[in-house]
Amino acid sequence: MSFDRSRTAYAESAADLARSALDALRGVGGVAMVAAHVEGADDGAAALAAVRVVGADTFAPHLFVGAALHPRDAAAVAKSFTVFPPPEGPPQPPPTGLAEPWVMAWRDWATASMLARFTAVGEVDPLHAPQPPGAPLLAEHAGLGVGPGTARPAVAEEPAAAGSSSATAPGLGWAEWSVRMGQLSSLALPGLDGPVHAAARRAPLALARGATRSLLRRDYPTAARIARWLALLQHEGVSLPLDPVPLVVHLRVLGCGPRIALDTAISGTLLGLEPV
Repeated sequence: MSFDRSRTAYAESAADLARSALDALRGVGGVAMVAAHVEGADDGAAALAAVRVVGADTFAPHLFVGAALHPRDAAAVAKSFTVFPPPEGPPQPPPTGLAEPWVMAWRDWATASMLARFTAVGEVDPLHAPQPPGAPLLAEHAGLGVGPGTARPAVAEEPAAAGSSSATAPGLGWAEWSVRMGQLSSLALPGLDGPVHAAARRAPLALARGATRSLLRRDYPTAARIARWLALLQHEGVSLPLDPVPLVVHLRVLGCGPRIALDTAISGTLLGLEPV
């Protein structure tokens, strides 16, 4: 299989799994959603990769609908970490290291955390669940270092406007920062907490600007991902500079595809919108 064909297969498989998660969130579909996706796939590797791509969002039906996690689903998620093991040790955060492996490390942490939450002790080994990256979200001196056994991290300041200096995000303006937060949207779920969430709570204006900017640029996937954070913040009672409800409703109309549909459904559930 060529690289382009393989990438297409992985993307299609991730879209199929996102669609299944959306159906489960809406209360339709059968049990063992993840296992059915993996076991029924023509390309097993692509199906397992899709589990890692959709990540913690595969647990959304269990969080919001109260559906029990089927043991086969737990085993399928755990297997995805076996077939595609995370790299040894936490990656360096940008700009010291590459952004992609650092973002993926945080997404893996969220997935493993949800697996541990919904798995009975001793039922499925989380396969040495990845720890949160040992470096902060914005910059090394932002006071957001986290690791096993560390105290609750300090909270970051709001990122600076583009082109200005910032003690918490040198060289990183609110536009770039909000996009980076959008890449971490699968962490925007109740039950997860850490320095990424702390940074979001301290920067609602940057998130609102980022979502609005993406919407005006017709970048609906990014807008939907950033809106996840705004929905979570409102769910937590954080004061926001804009009402995320019209934003999410608008994105439901304009966005297309199962990934945006799942993002807006999760946001809508957090905001109390009906129907999901």
